[in-house]
Amino acid sequence: MDTCVFSKFNRFIPASFKYIKSGCSPATIRRDVAAGITVGIVALPLAMAFAIASGASPATGLFTAIIAGFIISGFGGTRFQIGGPTGAFVIIISGIISRHGYDGLIIATLMAGIMLLAMGTLGLGKLLQYIPYPVTTGFTSGIGILIFSTQIKDFCGLNIAHLPSDFLPRIKACAQALPSADPTTLGLGLLTVISMLLVRRFIPRIPAPFVGIALASIITWALGLHTETIGSRFGGIPTVLPDPVSFAGISLSQIKALIPEALTIAILAGIESLLSATVADGMSGDRHNSSNELIAQGLANIGSAIFGGLPATGAIARTATNIRSGAHSPLAGIIHTLTLVLFIKVCAPLASMIPLAGLAGVLILVAWDMSEFHRIKRLLFAPKSDSLVMLIALLLTVFVDLTVAVEVGVVMAAMLFMKRMSQLTDIHSLDTGLPREEIINRKNGNEKVVVYEINGPMFFGMAQRFVDVMSFTRKKPEVIVLCMRNVPTMDATGIEALETVIRRAHTQNIKIVLSGVHPRIEKIMSRLGTDKLVGPENIFPDFSTAVAKTVLHTDSPYPQCTPTAQNTTHA
Repeated sequence: MDTCVFSKFNRFIPASFKYIKSGCSPATIRRDVAAGITVGIVALPLAMAFAIASGASPATGLFTAIIAGFIISGFGGTRFQIGGPTGAFVIIISGIISRHGYDGLIIATLMAGIMLLAMGTLGLGKLLQYIPYPVTTGFTSGIGILIFSTQIKDFCGLNIAHLPSDFLPRIKACAQALPSADPTTLGLGLLTVISMLLVRRFIPRIPAPFVGIALASIITWALGLHTETIGSRFGGIPTVLPDPVSFAGISLSQIKALIPEALTIAILAGIESLLSATVADGMSGDRHNSSNELIAQGLANIGSAIFGGLPATGAIARTATNIRSGAHSPLAGIIHTLTLVLFIKVCAPLASMIPLAGLAGVLILVAWDMSEFHRIKRLLFAPKSDSLVMLIALLLTVFVDLTVAVEVGVVMAAMLFMKRMSQLTDIHSLDTGLPREEIINRKNGNEKVVVYEINGPMFFGMAQRFVDVMSFTRKKPEVIVLCMRNVPTMDATGIEALETVIRRAHTQNIKIVLSGVHPRIEKIMSRLGTDKLVGPENIFPDFSTAVAKTVLHTDSPYPQCTPTAQNTTHA
């Protein structure tokens, strides 16, 4: 009993606790410290850039990376996960802020954290793996396009008082403001992007975002360039964590209004964190705990909301950097957050010199990576249904809303899956294998027995087609034998369709006989009363016994009674 209880709760033990239990060495600690500092340098510009693009302050992004990153590394289900604000949330956050204000965002983040906690506790992490690839590709690429459109203003230094929240008006406003572009700002943005591309190409081990931001900042300071910076727009970065937020004023109406937004944050955080953990598994040979990972994501978002932060999740690029930098344990992720704390304490005044054009350049490259045009191109050659789902998810993300895109994409993919599954189930008309004189009614020459074999699950996706096939449009037999040996499962709709066929047959004085019914299905029939409708005496364990008792009227199975394929009618 104690062993069972231990194994039940063992999946909730964080990876960091297991690492502490297994022990560590000075060599592994040095590896973790080096990797953590490297990832902290990478996370520094990204956290600020994602926050600014979302409509928040750069300090908020840093605080989110510190608080959520520490919790995700300390309590997560993988040794290598690095958490914090990510590009996937930029559009969601900006939309929530525009509709519900920043207070609404904090409440939605808190609610999403609670949802993630529940999902992890209930072991629902594996369900998120069933969200189809075309859907995730569609909305991820759409997010990339939206992020790019939001950075045109700062990248080019356009004179736009208020950037529209919708894609087409935003592009139109940027196009109209192009004559006001500032050459200095545009030059800094281009310098950031080019330097990052060169670092990626020739010195991949050095964090490209940090190099780009550092170079743009040094040039801005050295030449005294007049361009908008973090200091000029936001007044710099505080050196202490903010006070906890009070949630005393939350109303029920606010909670109801924010449920769709919170659900979107929770689903997207779950998808991205588990995808990041899967990538980490592939790179390291490790295996993550999906339930524990979702619990950590929930705690991280709750913690971030308490201190007024942004939604957070596992970051694929930073996690991959962590592994490539030689990380050995969750200690590297904790060191990454301490690196950010050290920056706030020591280097916060320097952050005011960072030009917004440089951060925009970083995000433009992030947007390009997220857009994954090579995957879009590849999916266009996939089955038409998958291509359609991907394009609809992409277009809805860009032109309508990410929440709608995820919901519609998942529903469409589920419907297509059900359609494909229903096509796998068919009904074969079979020969009984009996001598013909045994199955012919000598009075009118009609077949006395007709046999159909059902192959595949009987579920709601093919129930109506089953009823249509069994419509008895030809001359009526006396007995129809339904061979169900290849039916692994039936749902309530499948049972209802079977009962419809049985009732229709009874009105035409046709006996329905079932053979080879799986015990699990027979139990369901018994609970629903289907066995009484067909008659317990008409349900047989195998085909030979069914035909022997209903056609030959004997208790001995006919030795030659083996159904053979005659023709096939697809359901």
